[in-house]
Amino acid sequence: MKTHMANEKLYQAEYQGSGTFIISKPKRKAHKRRQSKLKSPQRGARK
Repeated sequence: MKTHMANEKLYQAEYQGSGTFIISKPKRKAHKRRQSKLKSPQRGARK
């Protein structure tokens, strides 16, 4: 049985010491950002 691990290039956590981590993750694609904005516009924008 195979288990798939997340791609190392996508999410990374870097330990800085004393319980502090720097977590990096990929940015959202422009197409998805636009679709999200169109589907749910800001509440109260047209009042």
